[in-house]
Amino acid sequence: MAWKEELQALGKAIAACRICRDAPLRGEADRLPHEPRPVAVLSATARILIAGQAPGLRVHESGLPFNDASGDRLRQWLGVDRDSFYNPDHFAIVPMGFCFPGYDAAGSDLPPRRECAPLWRQKTIDAMPQIELVLTVGQYAQAWHLGPARMASMTETVSQWRRYLLTNQSPAVLPLPHPSWRNGGWLKRNPWFEMELLPVLRERVKILVS
Repeated sequence: MAWKEELQALGKAIAACRICRDAPLRGEADRLPHEPRPVAVLSATARILIAGQAPGLRVHESGLPFNDASGDRLRQWLGVDRDSFYNPDHFAIVPMGFCFPGYDAAGSDLPPRRECAPLWRQKTIDAMPQIELVLTVGQYAQAWHLGPARMASMTETVSQWRRYLLTNQSPAVLPLPHPSWRNGGWLKRNPWFEMELLPVLRERVKILVS
């Protein structure tokens, strides 16, 4: 089977996955409380991978990744419009958990399901060897992609972005905070993010999607 056909088969297998519903890692009491709807965009040509956390409710309902206010902010960070963002020739979008995990008692999104990454993550990364830049959005993606090189906190990790991006390693990794409205305070407390990191991010994106 050709490489692109293998990638297409992997995408179909992910779309049909029900492990968090039918065989939850922590037992029946922890099964996904709703029908799974895996959301991921695989690509044989994109040079940028957006590694997020897990879909929110709006994304779960639409099947379109980052189809919410967080996505609007992320696109602004990247300096791209919706058409470019959703063009699989430009971006692969593969969260750490493919399905909306539900809400906790406080009404916040739960962490990505534990079943997803061990089953699918490495297979997905290996299937897209053309990726040159991985944008790790949030602590869960940073933990997986950076491993022991990750700092003690998300802020420390993002503040050290140069050591991850400006390297001979391929693909390069650029850590980002989650673009949620809840992080507005973080952005105000860390003005270096918009002044120093975002211009470099936009220039790198411009080069890789051209």
